[in-house]
Amino acid sequence: MTDQPVASEIKQDDMNKILPVLPLVDVTLFPKLVLPIIVMQNQSIQLIDRAMAGDRTIGLITTKKPDIKEYYGPEDLYKIGTSALILKYMKSEDDKIQLLVQGLGRFKVKAFVDGKPYLQAEAEMIETQEVKDQEIEALMSNLIGVYQKIVEFFPNIPREIGRMITMIEEPGILSDIITSTINSPPKEKQKVLEIIDVRKRLIMATKLVNGQLQIFELGNKIQSQVKGGMDQKQKEYYLRQQIKVIKEELGEKDETQGEVDEYLKKIEEKNLPEDVEKEAKRELERFARMHPSSSEYTVSSTYLDWITTIPWSESTKDNLDIKASRKVLDTDHFGLEKVKKRIIEYLAVRKLKADSKGPILCFVGPPGTGKTSLGQSIARALGRKFVRIALGGLRDEAEIRGHRRTYVGALPGRIIQEIRRVGSNNPVFMLDEIDKVGSDFSGDPSSALLEVLDPEQNFSFTDHYLDLPFDLSKVMFITTANVLYTIRPALRDRLEVLHLLGYTEEEKTKIANRYLIPRQREAHGLKANQISITQGALKKIVPNYTSEAGLRNLEREIAAICRSVAAKIAQKDAESVSINVNNLAKFLGPVRFSPTDSKITPTPGVVMGLAWTQAGGKLLVIEATSMSGKKNLTLTGQLGDVMKESAMAALSFIRTNSASLGIEEDFYDNRDIHIHVPAGSTPKDGPSAGVTILTSIVSLISGKPVEKNLAMTGEITLRGQVLPVGGIKEKVLACHRAGIKNIILPKWNKKDLAEDIPKEVRKSIKFHFVDTVQDVLDIAFGKTG
Repeated sequence: MTDQPVASEIKQDDMNKILPVLPLVDVTLFPKLVLPIIVMQNQSIQLIDRAMAGDRTIGLITTKKPDIKEYYGPEDLYKIGTSALILKYMKSEDDKIQLLVQGLGRFKVKAFVDGKPYLQAEAEMIETQEVKDQEIEALMSNLIGVYQKIVEFFPNIPREIGRMITMIEEPGILSDIITSTINSPPKEKQKVLEIIDVRKRLIMATKLVNGQLQIFELGNKIQSQVKGGMDQKQKEYYLRQQIKVIKEELGEKDETQGEVDEYLKKIEEKNLPEDVEKEAKRELERFARMHPSSSEYTVSSTYLDWITTIPWSESTKDNLDIKASRKVLDTDHFGLEKVKKRIIEYLAVRKLKADSKGPILCFVGPPGTGKTSLGQSIARALGRKFVRIALGGLRDEAEIRGHRRTYVGALPGRIIQEIRRVGSNNPVFMLDEIDKVGSDFSGDPSSALLEVLDPEQNFSFTDHYLDLPFDLSKVMFITTANVLYTIRPALRDRLEVLHLLGYTEEEKTKIANRYLIPRQREAHGLKANQISITQGALKKIVPNYTSEAGLRNLEREIAAICRSVAAKIAQKDAESVSINVNNLAKFLGPVRFSPTDSKITPTPGVVMGLAWTQAGGKLLVIEATSMSGKKNLTLTGQLGDVMKESAMAALSFIRTNSASLGIEEDFYDNRDIHIHVPAGSTPKDGPSAGVTILTSIVSLISGKPVEKNLAMTGEITLRGQVLPVGGIKEKVLACHRAGIKNIILPKWNKKDLAEDIPKEVRKSIKFHFVDTVQDVLDIAFGKTG
């Protein structure tokens, strides 16, 4: 804002005769009064810039018709206006200019002057003589008395103005101030502005004030006559008609009535819930009373837009043809039988009980196993709309519940936003990466999700912006996660967890043939007869160029082949290309992974363990060595506290039971033992490496290597028991990918093999179930089975 001294400091005689003219639409400025103005037209902005560079003086003339135009000509304006001084100036980001101007005096347009892109006028300043006699004093007293009645009746006129006018002694200023504050049309106010004679001006102002008072008294009379026996809708209709008639009598244009009628029509046609309809009509009544220039006008309008566009009652019809739905699921995804079975069960329940509440499913598994795309297939199978929100890194609770309307730019949360976008109150709603939700000073989104994901509560989910209950019980929520332990226990308790395992080599080959190759071929503009990948090449890509539980790297390798083929065809080096085992290296380079790498050379102190990661199972080599020293145990490889404690427990057990293990009792007296887990840049933790560390130390001390092609996992105790561990499914699949043929598992984990692990995997691996450490050592050193 730029400030300027008040107008009283500038003499009217000092003003230029040539004034830049700014048209006023639907408003009149009187001398000595202050008026805020918003300028948007290009010509008017240039005018203001010129005035700010000079003496800040401009001429303001009311337009004859309240039409919004880009440009007003001389024929659109009255001949008498008010010269004004720009007191304050502010330019907003949207190139609008906000002004605060103060009237200086009346002027008459002698002629309009050309030469500028905006209007200029040769102005003749009008001097008025403030004379007072008994008649003028009587007119002033009468005008003040009638105006004070207006102030009592109309709450929008401040009481302070009624007290202030009693202290005004100049009759011309009195008539100007009172005329500017009453609710008369600009045409009538212009008449007062054009009257030079003070006596006539007082008479005209008195007529306008009396007219306003009569309209108000007539309205009160009409209202009292029709008040009895009127129901609510008749009352609403009458009140709207009354406002309309009054404004027509005053010559005012009702700018909001069209919008009010449109919103009312939407509310009546929308079939809103009773409490929502009641709130919508209450807000509409507030909106009808607002002036378009009010700051609350846009806030109220936006709120009504949301209420009338949210699908409170609109639903899509479920496809309850179970066979057709199963066919859709099988077409889109290979395998995943447990998940498909759960969806078919949901459809069957919906078919028998239409008002059943939707499940809250949580797909947990390594990256690239099809969790997100499975949600789209479920929506297609059900015939519902699909919505996906990525929750990774979300830290603001308002993203879920929205902001209250008291905030500038407030909006509903993303739950309500997405439901409005799809236009259905029963979509399939996927909350992706729910395990990566965070929290900070903005709140905890996990807490907001507790209500969203609880079928017993979400029938009345309340968004902070709407402040109205919305029924989410018809929504089928699906969440995805790589791990479960980062999800808050209260939230995890609301989820039905379905594990998506990694794929076997055979499954990856089938998925590549059915989905990945056709998709990448189309993405690179290739036709089926221009590229072919033999089964032999594909079976070599899976184990030798990828090492993952999911399919993303496999698809990247196929994409790399397609790019190379596309380049050859685009350069006309070939018309079609066949990729086989012999030429595969030309497209993908040398082999990156070899299953034989997992079959370590039998060496005392080196044992193959198993680990679980967010990307699936992984082989974990543990190495042990010893040297002369003073009973020190060194652990390296970025091991966590739990894994270090497992190593200490293993060493303590060996020292305690050295005789039964066939080890010299003093083996540790003059030695240091160093245990290392390769891939030192990757943090590792957990108790499942206990049996592997113990076997590694025993192998080192005894000088005996473990059996070939053997991996193991399990937690140990100081008493020599082997306890169950997690991630068995992922670990077994990792062994299968690496070609391991023998696995030592805790006996308690035997039940985990019967579910979710493919039959071909179980057939290709021999499982050894153990209860004690002695069982582990007997198998590891070939004493049994």
